[in-house]
Amino acid sequence: MALAKVFGLLVLAALGCNRSLSASADRVGSRAVVAEFPPLIEATLEDLVTALEMGLFTSVDLVTAYTSRIMEVNDTLKMVAELNPDAMAIAAEADAQRASGHVCGPLHGIPVLIKNNIATNDSMSNTAGSYALVGAKVPGDSTMAAKLRKAGAIILGKTNLSQWANYRSTNTSNGWSAAGGQTQGAYYPGQDPSGSSSGSGVSSSLGLAFAALGSETDGSIVSPSNVNNLVGIKPTVGLTSRYLVIPISEHQDTVGPMARNVKDAAYLLSAIAGTDANDNYTSAMPFEEVPDYAGACDYFALGGKRIGVPRNLFDITGYEGQYGPIVAAFNASLDVLRAAGATVVDNIYLEGYDTLATANFENVVLQADFVTNLAAYLAKLTVNPHNITNLAELQEFTQSFPLEEWPSRDTEIWQEALDLGFGNEKPDVWSNYTANQYYGGLLGITGAMHNLSLDALVMPTTFSSYLPAIIGSPIVTVPLGAYPANTTVIPNQRGNLVDTGPNVPFGLAFLGEHFSEEKLIGMAYAFEERTKVRNSIKPYIRPQTEMVDFIKARK
Repeated sequence: MALAKVFGLLVLAALGCNRSLSASADRVGSRAVVAEFPPLIEATLEDLVTALEMGLFTSVDLVTAYTSRIMEVNDTLKMVAELNPDAMAIAAEADAQRASGHVCGPLHGIPVLIKNNIATNDSMSNTAGSYALVGAKVPGDSTMAAKLRKAGAIILGKTNLSQWANYRSTNTSNGWSAAGGQTQGAYYPGQDPSGSSSGSGVSSSLGLAFAALGSETDGSIVSPSNVNNLVGIKPTVGLTSRYLVIPISEHQDTVGPMARNVKDAAYLLSAIAGTDANDNYTSAMPFEEVPDYAGACDYFALGGKRIGVPRNLFDITGYEGQYGPIVAAFNASLDVLRAAGATVVDNIYLEGYDTLATANFENVVLQADFVTNLAAYLAKLTVNPHNITNLAELQEFTQSFPLEEWPSRDTEIWQEALDLGFGNEKPDVWSNYTANQYYGGLLGITGAMHNLSLDALVMPTTFSSYLPAIIGSPIVTVPLGAYPANTTVIPNQRGNLVDTGPNVPFGLAFLGEHFSEEKLIGMAYAFEERTKVRNSIKPYIRPQTEMVDFIKARK
C-alpha cells in the first residue's frame, strides 16, 4: 500500500474511534519501505502516522523520544514547565487501540504540548506561570484538552509562557514566569523567544512534540511563531473555545496551533475547532461542520487571488537598521505570490490605523475584561490554594510572595486595570469595543478587503497582530527568513535577552476576514511549498534523540 493511501485511511477514520483500519497486512516488509525516518525537527504528522501504522515505532517510543529531547535542552531553554506523568500510559493505550484496528484519527497516539494556561483535569497544574495557582484544581478538562483527547492525541506536558500571558508587568521579559523561569529561543544564544506562547514556540520549533497549542490576545501565537521559525494560526475569536483557559479578554482571546508546517497546523486546528456550549462566542461560527483545513493545503491556492499590502502598518522609517532585513525579505516574497498567480495590490492605506495608533480603545477593553473574566475563572476552581477570588487579591499575593520577583517585575498592567474602576459589564467597554471594530474593521482590514475585492492582506508578521487582535480576525504566519550573520545584536527592553540578532527568524503573515482560515491556510501552504524556508534556518542548539534509534532497535 502506498504511503499516501495509508494516511488516507487514517483521515477517513477521523469520524471516530469505532472506525477500524485493516492495514495490518500491508505492514509486512514495511521496514524496508522507509530506509530512514527524518529528524524529528523536520518530521511531519504524515511521517509520524505512516511510521506508526507500519510498525516502525510506537506511540510509547514517541513519548520516550520527545521526553528525552525535552530533557536534553530544557535546563538551557526552559520551554517546558511540566511533563504529564500519565503520558506513557496514554501512549500504551493508544498503541493497543491501533493494534486492534481502532484509530481515532490523524492525531491518534501523537504527542502534543499545550500552553500552561489551558486546563487539564489530571495531575498537571494550570498556573499561567504564577505561584498563586500552583496546586489549584479545575472542575474538568478545558474544551481544548477534551478535544485533543477525543482526537486521540497524547497531551505530553505544559509549556512555559510569559506569566499571565504577558498581562502583568511593563518591565518584565518575554517567556519569563515565576513558576517556570526564563524561556529562551533556540536560534541565537539568549534569544528572546517572544510572548506569550513562548514555550510552545520553542518546543514546537525544536521538534519536542508533533506541535503545540498557544493562545493569543494580541500577538501571543503569531509573535513567538515569527521568531521561532514556525507556522502559527491565530484563529478567529469564536472558532476555538476558551472554556477553562485562563483569560485576559473574552473579546480577544483565542487558542490555536503552532507547528513546523502549514499542513500540520491545519490538522491540529481541525481537531480543536468547533462550537462549545461553555463559550457562547463559538455560536458565531458560520458553518455547521468544521472545515477540512488540511484539505485546503493546495499548491495552486494562490492562483487568481487578490492580495493587498497595507504598507502604512509597517512604516519602518527611523528603524531601518532593526527592521530593514525583514522588509527586504517581505518585498521579495511578493514576487513569489505573483509567480504563483496572485495579483498583488500594493501600498493600500488602512485609514483607521491613524486613529488607533494614538487611541486607548484596546487597553480599556482588555482591562475591563480581565477584571471580570479572571474573577469568573477563579470562581470555577474546585481547589483554590490561596483563596484568591479577584484581581486585587491576586496583586496583593504577587507583591507579597518573594518568588514572584516584585517589584523588579512590576504589576503595573494590573494596577491600571484596577484603576479603571469597572469590569466589562459597563457600557464604556462596549463603546471602546465598537470603536475597535470601526477603525480596525470598517476602516481597516474588512473594509479594505471588501472595497478592493481582496482575498487576503499580507505583511511582515512582526507588525501583523494589532488590527486582527482588536477585531477578532485570523492570521496565519509562515517562515520567511532570518537575520543575516552580520546583524547587530539589539537587547530586549529589560536587557536580559537578545531581541534582534544573527539567525533570529521572522515570518510572513496572511490576514483575512472572520472565519476565513480555510482560505488563508491554502494561500500560506502554497507560499510555503514554493519557498521552503524553515529547514534552511538552523538552531544553534538542538536535541540529539531521534526516531531512527528506535527503528534500528527494532530491526
